[in-house]
Amino acid sequence: MEEFRRGYARLCGAPQGAVLRRLREPPAPASRARLDLAALGLSLETCGALGRLLPGAAPFAEVALGDCGLSEEGAKLLLHGLCSNTTVKTLDLKGNNLRTVGAEALGKLLRQNKSIRSLILEWNSLGVWEEGFSFFCQGLGANNVLQRLDLRNNQINHQGAGELAMALKQNASLQELDLRWNNIGLLGGRALLNCLQSNKTLKRLELAGNNVPSDILKAVETRACSPPLSASEQAMNHNQDRQTILDETQNRTYILTKEVLNLKDEKTKQFMDLMDTIDKQREEIARSGRMSAARASQLQEALDEQHSIMNSLRAKLQMTEAALALSEQKVHNLGELLNATKQEQTSMAERHFTELQQQKQEGADREGKLLRDLSAASDKNLLLRNQVDELEKKCKVQQDQLFQVKQDLTNTTAELKLRAVQAEERLEMEKRRFKQSLEDMESLRLKEVDHMAQHIEASERSMQDRIQRLEAIRIALEEELSRVKAAALTERGQAEEELIKVRNQARLEEQQRLEHLEEKLRLMAEARDEAQNCCLKQKQMVAEAQAKANQLSLHADGLRRRLEELQQDLNSKEEEKVTEVNKVKVELQEQIGHLQAERTAQEGLREKIAALERQLKALSSNHREALLDKESEISMLLEKLRMKEADISRMREEEAQRASFLQNAIMAYVQGSPLGTHGSRK
Repeated sequence: MEEFRRGYARLCGAPQGAVLRRLREPPAPASRARLDLAALGLSLETCGALGRLLPGAAPFAEVALGDCGLSEEGAKLLLHGLCSNTTVKTLDLKGNNLRTVGAEALGKLLRQNKSIRSLILEWNSLGVWEEGFSFFCQGLGANNVLQRLDLRNNQINHQGAGELAMALKQNASLQELDLRWNNIGLLGGRALLNCLQSNKTLKRLELAGNNVPSDILKAVETRACSPPLSASEQAMNHNQDRQTILDETQNRTYILTKEVLNLKDEKTKQFMDLMDTIDKQREEIARSGRMSAARASQLQEALDEQHSIMNSLRAKLQMTEAALALSEQKVHNLGELLNATKQEQTSMAERHFTELQQQKQEGADREGKLLRDLSAASDKNLLLRNQVDELEKKCKVQQDQLFQVKQDLTNTTAELKLRAVQAEERLEMEKRRFKQSLEDMESLRLKEVDHMAQHIEASERSMQDRIQRLEAIRIALEEELSRVKAAALTERGQAEEELIKVRNQARLEEQQRLEHLEEKLRLMAEARDEAQNCCLKQKQMVAEAQAKANQLSLHADGLRRRLEELQQDLNSKEEEKVTEVNKVKVELQEQIGHLQAERTAQEGLREKIAALERQLKALSSNHREALLDKESEISMLLEKLRMKEADISRMREEEAQRASFLQNAIMAYVQGSPLGTHGSRK
């Protein structure tokens, strides 16, 4: 018992204290295998827990659940657990008002259980609904174990008795059946009497209080109590019955002849008395007719009153049905409205999500395009800057050379004018020496030119190496830019920070490269100064190089024109670069403005989605509360409808009982009147 109590406390969500106390009580010595929970009022959770504990070999041979107020669902759970039980022999369910669901569950129990020998169902309502009681009778017909069945006070009518008779024809184990205090009537009694011809196991059948005639009751008692006989014994008993009946008839004929003779003697005496009695009987009949008419009028008034009550109940039932239909229609409309709102919100959320994805994709594409344009513009700007630097270097070198040549020309012309006379005089003397020195100077100049060419080639190689390094840096920057682009697709903020870092790094590297170029320019200027010093040392030897100087001046003019053209090209390219940079800046600002507008639009969409979600939650909660209220109203209406149906059935049964009582009273009155006694004597 303690193990059973622990199992109940574990399985039941809200165990009842009364049940736990009853299970803690030590069992009596004579009832150690008895589960007694009678008159405790078991809840649905308790019934479910007991239904899970009773299957199999439960430690009880008798289960008493009388007057527990079981609901239909609780009885169903409990009986479902007993279907597979193998130890319970006696089941007591009296006083639980079991109806349709309970009758069906009992039919299933009788069909599946193979251990219950005694079933007590007193004071229930199994016979109210014909379908449920028919299912119960089918289970009884399929059962071959049950020996005792108590169905007292179950409102079983003649149709239920017919179903029960069909079940008794199939049953081969039932020995005692108690049907007292139902409403079986004449037809039900005949059906049960006829079924006893096929049933050979039923020994006791109680039918008292069912408006069954006494002859049928006696026949049922004789057939139920007599043991089964063979064919020869039945024939002998039949012959003996016929002989006894013949003897009785002969004795009755002898007595009747004597009485007839006596009546003939008294006929003349009783004739006058008979006339007096006829007059008295006529008066009594008239008086009884008046009384019966008054009684009939009272009964008719009571019947009319009952009809009016029935009509009012029908009207109330129709009103409740109309209200129920209206509530169901409202529930249906609310469900459709809820489904429509859910579909609209899901479609709106999907549309907003797709728009958001498209906007994100467009923003990512625009940002990638801007980054590509920015990288291309930076590469182009870097290339133009390199070209400008090279051209500026060449222009500076050529300007220095031209300035030096002009200065040399002015100096030489002045010296030539001053020393023209001396030069003429010394021309003959120093012609050979000058030629030798000129050759030496020419060789020195050629060496210097070769040295300068080698130096220029070395500087060009260094510039190419630098260009390659810059190209590698550009490739690395492009790779880094691609990585930044990939990161920008996932997180825009991080991408912007990385872009700012890359720009700062590029500016720093550009500044470093400019500083490096300025350092190289400084070195080139020092080299130029050294070359100028060398030229100053050789000024005295350039007197005869005037023709070459003229050629150099012509070449310098061409170079000047070329420099001016390059300067114009450089100015035009600088202007184009400035316009392109301004255009790129404007485009970047426009794209940034678009992105900010899109971001604000996305934030507005997010706020709208959040507001819609809050509205959806509020609507769903309201609809859920409305549905719960409607379900509670429907359950209350159904309960009221059940109560009204029970009242109607009870009133019908009371009317039938009143009619039967009235019929019995009229028959008794007619039989007890003098006219009835006189007719019986005649």
